[in-house]
Amino acid sequence: MNVWLDTLLVLLILTNLHMLGSSRITACIRTVACQAVLLAAISLLAQPDGIGLRLLLLAAVTTTIKAGILPWLLQRAVREVGVQTEVEPIVGFTTSLLLGLGLLGAALHVAGRLPLPNDAGTSFLVAVALFTMMVGLLLIVSRRKAVMQTLGYLAMENGIYAFGLAFAIEEPLLVEMGVLLDVFVAVFVMGIAIHHISREFDHIDTDRLAALKD
Repeated sequence: MNVWLDTLLVLLILTNLHMLGSSRITACIRTVACQAVLLAAISLLAQPDGIGLRLLLLAAVTTTIKAGILPWLLQRAVREVGVQTEVEPIVGFTTSLLLGLGLLGAALHVAGRLPLPNDAGTSFLVAVALFTMMVGLLLIVSRRKAVMQTLGYLAMENGIYAFGLAFAIEEPLLVEMGVLLDVFVAVFVMGIAIHHISREFDHIDTDRLAALKD
C-alpha cells in the first residue's frame, strides 16, 4: 500500500475522532462531507489493477451525494430547527473519545484476525472501515439530537462503503449498495425537516405553507 493511501486512511480515523469529540453540529456535518472526499480518493488509490470506468463513476456519484447534497440538506435542517450544538449527550465527549480509541484498537484486532488476502494494506483498510462503522453506531446511541444521529448513520454508511472498497474487484455490488444507502439517508434527513414543519404548523401541506404571509 502506498504512502498516500496510508495517509488518507489515517485522516479518515482522525475525522471519526473529531466527530466524537466535537459538540458543534455544523462542524460535524463538514467532517462527514470531508469523509466523503477522502473515501472517493481512497477508492481510486486502493485498486492495484487500475481504475475502471465503473468505479470512477461510482466514486463521482457518491461524492456528489455525500459531500454536496446530504450536507446541504443537513445544514438546512439545522438552520430550521435552530440547534447548533449537541448539549448534554448521553455519553460525554471525553468519554466518547476514550471509547473511540478503544473501538480503534478493537477494529485493528478484529481486522488482523479476519481471513483477508495476504496484503497488509487491505487489513488496515478493513480495520479503518470497521472503526468508522463502530463510530457511527456510537454516535447514534450516544447523542440526543436527531441530526447528530443522522450523522452517525452517515458515518456507518461511510464505513460500509470503505469495507466494500477492500473487495471492490471481487464484489463491486458491495460498493454500489452504498448509493442505495445514501438514498435512504436522504429520505431520513427530509423526514427530520418534515417532522419539524409538522410540529410547527400542524400540517405538511406545501400549498398552505406557500400561502403564509408575514
